[in-house]
Amino acid sequence: MILVTGGAGFIGSNLVAALTARGEEVVVLDWLGKDEKWRNLEGAVLAGLLPPPELDAALAMRPRAVVHMGAISATTETDGDLVAASNLTLSLRLWDWCAERGVPFIYASSAATYGDGDQGFEDGETPEELARLKPLNLYGWSKHAFDRRVAQMLALGRPKPPQWAGLKFFNVYGPREGHKGRMASVALHKYREILTGAPARLFASDRPGIADGMQSRDFVNVGDCVKVMLWLLDNPGVSGLFNCGSGQARSFLDLTRAVFAALGQPERIEFMPMPGDLAGKYQYFTEAPMAKLRQAGYPHPPTPLEQGVAEYVAWLRNQSDG
Repeated sequence: MILVTGGAGFIGSNLVAALTARGEEVVVLDWLGKDEKWRNLEGAVLAGLLPPPELDAALAMRPRAVVHMGAISATTETDGDLVAASNLTLSLRLWDWCAERGVPFIYASSAATYGDGDQGFEDGETPEELARLKPLNLYGWSKHAFDRRVAQMLALGRPKPPQWAGLKFFNVYGPREGHKGRMASVALHKYREILTGAPARLFASDRPGIADGMQSRDFVNVGDCVKVMLWLLDNPGVSGLFNCGSGQARSFLDLTRAVFAALGQPERIEFMPMPGDLAGKYQYFTEAPMAKLRQAGYPHPPTPLEQGVAEYVAWLRNQSDG
């Protein structure tokens, strides 16, 4: 059995769907709430579904691997105690449990740990390499804090899981993210805007030398993220802190144009001022160097942006028709 924390969330539910599709027994630890988040688990045969306070009961089932996707993932969250408890303290507890019992541990880090990118995006994992990074927000700090503690424990020779892997997810888009609200991908927001008949709206640039809409991110299809996690589970000799992206930065204009093309509609794009709560905390460029994961043996090519968006739009339209 495999335990997936955050298994009803965006990346987690896509992993659960893939694991159960290949016959794995999976226990999900997550909140469903009162909205439609439960639909993320439609089609998955679950060995258990428990709320986070019942972590002990989930661990008592003796999972053969723990995939820790659960987190407070909103980059605008300001409750430091809540974020620290979920993103740092819980992660440390799971690390210790896996180390004590010899259970592989895969966890979600984030590209938010890189801050504004001034220090680059190389997925180094030594204490010295990680110390140079400066996250821009509480969420990025919390993920970085766990990465740094892992590096410290390894340097000190403390007990570790037989396999451990942290994945620095970049800008993930794809099915089963509708519950995320404002934190959903730009691809989903633009899809919804365009369907209303309104122009697609993007943030204007507030940096000299960068044109409106030319802020660039490494947009990665959630299916590619799932492939990485499945490959890690199938290759228990691979450990490390790895980037998880497409390896190519693309502009928000590129992404928005791909949504228009997938919908077969003419482009209508407007620009709006950067919100005050994002000013000075907004990444203008991210790009995931993928050499480290490739050198570890990962074989699968990334999904091209236009293909991934077209497939996502087709999935969304099928959900609406259903």
